[in-house]
Amino acid sequence: MKKIFLIVFVLGISWAGIAQTTLIHAGRLIDVKNMKVLTQQTIKVEGTTILAVASGFQAPKEGEKLIDLSRATVMPGLMDMHVHIEQQTSPTRYADGFRDNEADVAYKALPYAQVTLMAGFTTVRDMGGTGVNIALRNAINAGLVVGPRIYTAGKSIAPTGGHADPTNGVKRELMGDPGPEQGVINGPYDARKAVRQAVKYGSDVIKVTATGGVLSVARDGSAPQFQQDELEAVVETAKDFGMHVAAHAHGDGGMKRAVKAGIHSIEHGTLMTEGTMDEMIAAGTWLVPTVTAGMSAAEYAKIPGYYPPVVRDKAMRIGAQIQQTFATAYKKGVKIAFGTDAGVFPHGDNYREFIYMTEVGMPNLEAIQAATLNAALLMGIEDKLGTLEGGKLADIIAVKGNPDQDIQAMKEVIFVMKEGKIFKQ
Repeated sequence: MKKIFLIVFVLGISWAGIAQTTLIHAGRLIDVKNMKVLTQQTIKVEGTTILAVASGFQAPKEGEKLIDLSRATVMPGLMDMHVHIEQQTSPTRYADGFRDNEADVAYKALPYAQVTLMAGFTTVRDMGGTGVNIALRNAINAGLVVGPRIYTAGKSIAPTGGHADPTNGVKRELMGDPGPEQGVINGPYDARKAVRQAVKYGSDVIKVTATGGVLSVARDGSAPQFQQDELEAVVETAKDFGMHVAAHAHGDGGMKRAVKAGIHSIEHGTLMTEGTMDEMIAAGTWLVPTVTAGMSAAEYAKIPGYYPPVVRDKAMRIGAQIQQTFATAYKKGVKIAFGTDAGVFPHGDNYREFIYMTEVGMPNLEAIQAATLNAALLMGIEDKLGTLEGGKLADIIAVKGNPDQDIQAMKEVIFVMKEGKIFKQ
């Protein structure tokens, strides 16, 4: 007996570690590839992977576990392509940056990650923070803390005084002269250095602020912030590492430069013209709309003292325009992937994007497709995630109602499985 135990131990196998087979009875199952709602389906999961999806409610065999979701709607784990997992909106947010150390940022981020997963979002793209986002990704992957699968940009890249310059709005003696290591560039050589630095630190994707932003303590929210050669240097260098580049952009001029440079996705796109939409369609550029962020910022701006005056004015002027731009882009045929900018509003309320998208003409199932299959296509991970099919990772969620008929059902997530592990039931 001792010899048998020794062999098992050396091989790294334990009796408890043998993968259990789980059957999930889905009353309704959303086929996001064909945009159909199937009824009475059985999903067979073993370990971290979906083995098969079959019609009818199959009875479990001896040793198999059954999860009864026969009165629910089951779908792939949702994906939010634009979050800021380290932070959350607050009237003290700007002052907090002077008080919080990295450890404070990390501990505050833990509940944001947890509530995001509980809301059904098993995968997110973190679009810029302090670098704590990289450590949080690693901790989640190692099973040390609970949260969604994170693909992160680490620190966003901006020019001096640009939207993601971390020293905007502070006293001159505190500003210093941040450079590529802090994500601040001037010229194509700095641009290459900043991308390589991001790779060195462990980023999964590169994010540039192609125009000004709404919530930064800087004057303009729409003008271009990079010269063409700088953007091209970022994209070329990122491609050498096999990485995508996402461009934060509100103003049309900066979007045109970004699309011309070969950017992979435009984030926000608030003031985009139909001409730029045509260029995006021709180039295959994705749009990640973040309608919820624009609508939320416009509402917070009405609260006295919530934002600094320079931010308040931009939020009032730019925020609410984003929904109509999204509607036009969708109707023209721009590729859409779901993204919210969570952190600009409370994490866990990501479902609101579904409501804003469908309010202006996107069918309910297409909105869900944008948050599953389209998001996986955007990231190039459609072989692993985005649909419920044999061979893919078992990221599976369920909602109480039928979102095909009432998109508000996306608020009531009652079941969350990520890589075969149940986090909410």
